[in-house]
Amino acid sequence: MRFETLAVHAGGAPDAETGALAPPIHLSTTFEHAPDGHLPHGLIYQRYDNPTQQRLEAALAALDGARRSLFFATGMAAAATLLQALPAGSRVLFQRDLYHGVRALAQHEFPRWGLSADFVDATDPDAVRTALRPDTACVWVESPSNPLLQIVDIATIAELAHAHGARLVVDGTFATPALQQPLALGADVVLHSATKYLGGHSDVMGGVLNFAAADDLAARAWDIRKLHGGSANPFAAWLVLRGLRSLPARMAMHCAHARRVADFLAAHPQVETVHYPGLATHPGHAVAARQMRDFGGMLSLQVRGGREAALAVAGRLRLFHNATSLGGCESLVEHRASVEGPQPVSPQNLLRLSIGLEHADDLIADLAQALGG
Repeated sequence: MRFETLAVHAGGAPDAETGALAPPIHLSTTFEHAPDGHLPHGLIYQRYDNPTQQRLEAALAALDGARRSLFFATGMAAAATLLQALPAGSRVLFQRDLYHGVRALAQHEFPRWGLSADFVDATDPDAVRTALRPDTACVWVESPSNPLLQIVDIATIAELAHAHGARLVVDGTFATPALQQPLALGADVVLHSATKYLGGHSDVMGGVLNFAAADDLAARAWDIRKLHGGSANPFAAWLVLRGLRSLPARMAMHCAHARRVADFLAAHPQVETVHYPGLATHPGHAVAARQMRDFGGMLSLQVRGGREAALAVAGRLRLFHNATSLGGCESLVEHRASVEGPQPVSPQNLLRLSIGLEHADDLIADLAQALGG
């Protein structure tokens, strides 16, 4: 079954009781059980599991080719749960260009969790090979990465990690299952912030862990979600399930528009650099072309003139909203260094763009007037 068909039908069987084609929402927080605790329906409490979540997780597993899927209240809840599921004393090898929230977890929480971290340029397999140590339990990469849109050769890094007895985790938020299948390339876990493209309408928060195997790590993550309360509510699960049905169509438009915007920006004299893997000049273009179906709807640019010039461009944009997040129908711009806290790692002249579903000509016109001053 092709991906577009799977996205529409996974988790979308008609309701057995009513025949309704739209999945029902089960809002009950508790479920009837026998006096001795026996669960005739397999359910006990919403925080543990619920029917709407079960439908969504079945769909998410199908789209990523996973053996087990877990849905969380946020992407950060999913990330934190996975890291806490690692054995105490583990070392995590992170990609250097990394979502700042995960970087903050490593910096502030790892000492209390009994974990340690190293950071490496994951686009360089030799650097990853050198950085791997006997106590490295997990290699954590993003491809494309946030915010520099770096591309990691997932199959190669998976081989290196497995040769050292480590698991490979891939944050696939920018690509989504519609564009990239990390588990098929050898990854052990895929993480998605469902708040972004999976939901697709800037109206729901959620996080996903999709596991290549229903193993001890997946079981431990389920226990932590249950005990720490990282579960999402059924309405969030329902909204993400609805978003999955249109994911292939939306991603096709996001990608098409982003390619046109990237081409325009790459030729603009006020733009120093464009980070977009769909450009032939991007250092990861060949790898991206091999492991992705398309190049995504995210890009970033570095404006000539430094921080103040970048902020001025962001302030002149009319169709692009200055807002955190990405993957919705509307186009967004964000000066990443300004939102990363007191110790930003993003270049001060960098603007990250989430290209929405508006007409590409209108987005290009808006960028032209903003760059032109």
